[in-house]
Order: sequence, then C-alpha cells, then structure tokens
Amino acid sequence: MTIFRRYGKMYQSVDVNFDALALNEVGFRRNREESLPLEVFDEGFRKIKCHELVAEAEGDVQSETEQRLLEQLKVQVHQLSVDLGESDVLVVENEQGHDWPKTKQKTSNVIVNGENRLHFHYSIDPPLRISMFRRLD
Repeated sequence: MTIFRRYGKMYQSVDVNFDALALNEVGFRRNREESLPLEVFDEGFRKIKCHELVAEAEGDVQSETEQRLLEQLKVQVHQLSVDLGESDVLVVENEQGHDWPKTKQKTSNVIVNGENRLHFHYSIDPPLRISMFRRLD
C-alpha cells in the first residue's frame, strides 16, 4: 500500500499512525520509502476519486473507546488500499493546521445497577479525506 502526503513542495510516502494516546490521534508518519517533487506528481498522476472517511464508537472506557474509533478508521484506509490498481496510490488530502481530522468526544452520564457511570461517544471531525490517484502512462 502506498500512501502519500504533501509536505511543502514534496509528496512523501507515509504509514498510518493512529494512536489514542498521541496529541494528534489521526496521524501519518513519513517512512522515507518514496518521495516525489510536487510538479512531478502533478504531471504524472490524475485524481480518480476522493473518499471522506468517518467513524464512531461508544463505550464505558474512554481510552478503549477512542482506540476502537481509530481502529475503525484504520480498517477503512486499509480497505482503500486493497482496492488500488497496480498504478494507483492514495494521497491524504487534509492539511495540518487547516482541516486536519480530530477525534471529538461527547460524555454522558448513565445509570448502571443504580450507579452513575460515564459513557463516551467518539467521532471524527472533519472527515479524513483520502484520494486515489492513478499514474499517467
């Protein structure tokens, strides 16, 4: 699976790094396997489709619920990679500091066996936008 993300004037390959304990839970880490200048990528690839990925999870344990949400998102990214053709790549379209996906938490009180308990609901906002690009021959 090849996923690229734009860093300045370069597209660099990245690995999924979704971690509920990180400051930016929805993350991608440069793996330094591939790097293409912006103009080379723009001239050599054409956008085929853009996907907006969202996920939701509910539960009684905060960290487990958030991690389950991130795992759902990771599965969706993996599914996109399974659908890639031989000359296709994925590109993360969201920009850090502009429209980067964040986990959103809503907490409510529920009564379980006569005791007040916290119940957590997590979602992603804005959606993680990943596009499929095809290499031009």
